Amino acid sequence: MMEATTNLQLDQLLEELYTHKKKWAGLSVAKRIQLLKQCQDDLLAESKNWVQSACKAKEINFDSPLSGEEWMNGPLVTMRNLRILIEVLEEIQKHGRPDLKKQDLKKLQSGQCVVNVFPKNFWDKLLYNGFRAEVWLQKDVTEEDFFSNIAWTYQKKSEQKSTQQNDLEANTKEGKVSLVLGAGNVSSIAPMDVLYKLLVENEVCLLKMNPVNEYIGPHLQKSFRALVEAGFLKIAYGGADVGNYLAEHELVDNIHMTGSDRVHDIIVWGKPGKEQNENRKNKTPKLKKPITSELGCVTPVIVVPGNWSQKELQFQAENVANMVVNNASFNCNAAKVLLTWKHWKQREDFLDLVEKELVKSHARKAYYPGSEEKYVSFLRDHTEAKMLGRRKEDVIPWTTIFDVDPKNSQDIVFTTEAWCGVLAEAPFEADNTKEFVKAAVKFCNEKIWGTLSCSVIVDPKTQKQLGDTFEHAIADLKYGSIVINHWGALSYGFVYTTWGAFPGHHLDDIQSGIGVVHNAYMIDKPEKSVVYGPFTMPFKPPWFSSHAQGHHLAKKLTEFEHSPSMFKTFGIALSTLRG
Repeated sequence: MMEATTNLQLDQLLEELYTHKKKWAGLSVAKRIQLLKQCQDDLLAESKNWVQSACKAKEINFDSPLSGEEWMNGPLVTMRNLRILIEVLEEIQKHGRPDLKKQDLKKLQSGQCVVNVFPKNFWDKLLYNGFRAEVWLQKDVTEEDFFSNIAWTYQKKSEQKSTQQNDLEANTKEGKVSLVLGAGNVSSIAPMDVLYKLLVENEVCLLKMNPVNEYIGPHLQKSFRALVEAGFLKIAYGGADVGNYLAEHELVDNIHMTGSDRVHDIIVWGKPGKEQNENRKNKTPKLKKPITSELGCVTPVIVVPGNWSQKELQFQAENVANMVVNNASFNCNAAKVLLTWKHWKQREDFLDLVEKELVKSHARKAYYPGSEEKYVSFLRDHTEAKMLGRRKEDVIPWTTIFDVDPKNSQDIVFTTEAWCGVLAEAPFEADNTKEFVKAAVKFCNEKIWGTLSCSVIVDPKTQKQLGDTFEHAIADLKYGSIVINHWGALSYGFVYTTWGAFPGHHLDDIQSGIGVVHNAYMIDKPEKSVVYGPFTMPFKPPWFSSHAQGHHLAKKLTEFEHSPSMFKTFGIALSTLRG
């Protein structure tokens, strides 16, 4: 357990950041690239220790395939973020802005602009064959707006002084100090939030580690040593009292947090009860500074009915099960409710296969505080819930709650994020597939809590038959990330895409939060990201927790993201084939 940072120490850390914020705001692109490359090297050297600490805390055998989750959820995506930011900064250095061209931008019939952001190079096409991703802009953004405002902070100086493209003008001349309240579940969230604040929003950061995974802090200290020693990043420890002290500190300009809506509302409105109620009623937030946030979701998976082969049923069942079991289901994008068509002939077969895959999955330690209480609340409301394993101390068995009536939209499975291994299913009455898709989209938008991410599973033949109905469904879904045929986490991990709630939430009804992170192309006013993937894959994807070579593959991918080479792809291919 890390010793809490004292108020005096916090003051000193903020003072140092304050004295360096102007320097960071004006730091050249070339110097930024240099710092990030040093972080890459230090992260590579520290990655094994990082994963070992995470495995120890979650009682995972470091030498087992399951440790691949900790490689992937920690050093791998963090390294990818660093690499992509370096590439984008090099584009800015060369062209004055990220290298997105007019042909990357398209307009829908509605007039909404959509930007193709993935794949962008040979490596993307090689490693993620069949995948593509778009960022949809908010409806009032024009093509001219897009190119004028992309990476605005970096563009402005180069427009004024094109011979000095390495110079950078700050959003404000003096710079800003941002407080990042780290997440306690996935170890890459905090460092990737920091990278966004530093490189996209141009602000120095104080990262307060979450007590749940504070053991990652020393590894971040070493991995980001170049930024720490330069005075642009500091790391602190402690609980709610430390967070409150920092949130109200005069040297903190703004806050970004990843966590729960309950904690967010305590920070913004005050203690639950009289203080919070009065502040809400009077519209007088306790917090007097800007706050952005990512706060989770009851993540839906729309299963569009089709005539699937046994192989396709098996792949998608394993796909859904892995959306549940990853990280013991302590993910803000873990699959929580399947939306199916009641009259789909293969519905029972599919659900049976999903349960079989969950049964095969390794039982996990319920390491996150409060998960047992959350689980009990679901069992209390659904006595028919089916446990797919033994319930014992510190272990919550994978549990299904199938055949929930969607007419009861206030059911706990729709209104409350099951922060544990619970998967619900709701079958819809509809005349046909098109009517089912329309009903499922409407239900997601109006009845299910949260707007962070969702998945839509649809076979190519059915998608073609749906025609405009499918296109309208994707356009109508009000989620920050929509992933076709795969887990919503791909939008998190691709980094080019945005990660955050669908825009429109307010402090008094925060749901999944306000703002985005990742967004490596620094796109202004994004609405959502849409990732398209193949219905099945010839080999088991590396993000499947059931991958037999998960630990070896994720380690090799981390090394690849540090410095891509054709030679490294051979080792990746070998581990993939053995998966």
